[in-house]
Amino acid sequence: MIAIIDYDAGNIKSVEKALQYLGCEAEITRDKDVIMNADHVILPGVGAFGDAMKKIRDYDLETVIKDYVATGKPFLGICLGLQLLFKESEESPGVIGLDLIPGKIKRIPDAEGLKIPQIGWNSLEIMPDKKLFKGVKQGSFVYFVHSYYLECDNEADVAATTFYSTKIHASVEHENIFACQFHPEKSSEAGLTILKNFISL
Repeated sequence: MIAIIDYDAGNIKSVEKALQYLGCEAEITRDKDVIMNADHVILPGVGAFGDAMKKIRDYDLETVIKDYVATGKPFLGICLGLQLLFKESEESPGVIGLDLIPGKIKRIPDAEGLKIPQIGWNSLEIMPDKKLFKGVKQGSFVYFVHSYYLECDNEADVAATTFYSTKIHASVEHENIFACQFHPEKSSEAGLTILKNFISL
């Protein structure tokens, strides 16, 4: 069973529908026992870094997330869920994130002809031998909605990059933690392959 963590951050139903389409049993929950007993956990979300961390703490989910990650079972962050895995974001100065992977969340720099937030499809440069991207073609297009991006401290953690005004670390793999800045559940065949790969871990 896959637990989808519910902290009132939106975009949860589309993740559930994608998993159901793939034939997976998925449960949207904030129940500690359900999360801890799940085979896989997904932290989705859209919205602001500071608001999201407040809700995670209000619902007493921070410890649950860290306890689950400590089990070594697969954990996936999507969009805002990726950003929350890091210590801090320029979006919400002074707010401490989950701090599970070293890196920073920064605002996409302004550039002539580019709109921020980035809303739309962009191609990926996929790093070799990354588990999430098995069978995904180099240069595949995926769907992004974001104003902030990840700059990972360790290149070895980077699974895929893209370019939008600046080089963006679009996906990471760090031990049993996986994350995508883009939305695999809205990224057609490539996205479904990424979700299938996660489920099979």
